[in-house]
Amino acid sequence: MLKARIAVFVSGGGTNLQALLDAEKAGKLPSGEIALVVSNKAGVYALERASAAGVESAVIPKKELGQAEFEKQLVALLEEKQIDLIVLAGFLCILSQEFVKRYPRRIINIHPSLIPAFCGDGYYGLRVHEEALKKGVKVTGATVHFVNEITDGGEILFQKAVEIPDGIDAPALQKLVMEQAEWLLLPMAAEKVSRQIIEDRS
Repeated sequence: MLKARIAVFVSGGGTNLQALLDAEKAGKLPSGEIALVVSNKAGVYALERASAAGVESAVIPKKELGQAEFEKQLVALLEEKQIDLIVLAGFLCILSQEFVKRYPRRIINIHPSLIPAFCGDGYYGLRVHEEALKKGVKVTGATVHFVNEITDGGEILFQKAVEIPDGIDAPALQKLVMEQAEWLLLPMAAEKVSRQIIEDRS
């Protein structure tokens, strides 16, 4: 069976990448294959995870290249590798409107809150959890959504709620949301969109 070719964009440790690799290995990603891992920084642990799984990886250093050249090289690589779906998994670069418009309903992102809460420009990483705790909300979670030109503004694919235990700090909450929501939702969403891509072809 034909599979959708997936590129995973990373910037750090790659725990969400690992969740995708594990799901693929366990047969939970039957419509897709992780064909490429791209990092905007050299030396991140996510690249070691890719290597251990036998997945090709590339580093395109945005800081050194600047936005326009960075995206030009990204597009060239994605076309060369015939990528169908882009998964942003802890990818800390904002992509331009021009880039996003090239791939309508072909880029998905995981965000560590229940959108529309604690999202938008500047809300990423630990800050999302710090703000949730500051507000005193009792429930948080994660959201997988399509990426469009508005930060965290694309159509929602999946959400999962996570109850916030009393007295927890932001790093512990971050870990809890990953374990209870992000690592489950991202493979589900990757499979759903991959299946849709294959159906659209046939």
